[in-house]
Amino acid sequence: MDIATAKVLELVEYFRFLDAGEDAGEFDGTEDDEGARLFEDSAGEGTADQIRGVIEGLDVDEQADLVALVWIGRGDFEPEEWPAAVRRAHERHLRSTAKYLMGIPNVGDLLEEGLAAVRADA
Repeated sequence: MDIATAKVLELVEYFRFLDAGEDAGEFDGTEDDEGARLFEDSAGEGTADQIRGVIEGLDVDEQADLVALVWIGRGDFEPEEWPAAVRRAHERHLRSTAKYLMGIPNVGDLLEEGLAAVRADA
């Protein structure tokens, strides 16, 4: 995987925060290996823009990994088909990955399930 597990896990939490429609309260997120946060601390305001910005800031390989993890999480591919899922994600990279992912219901759960499946298969 080209994307760091910490990035995926933080995106999972932010997607869940966004899905929950929280308008108030602080996000209790994770930190990546260097202790730097991908997102600024904020109440629900701007979370969608932050998610979009982080995803668009990832390189093409990291974006393909996110899409492949979602597909594995929802059962479109099996964990052992990881290379094929990533190849397919690269092929479909014609539009915004952020827009695509943000349009998928429960995408945070799917990312987490895909990550767990890929890690278990490794």
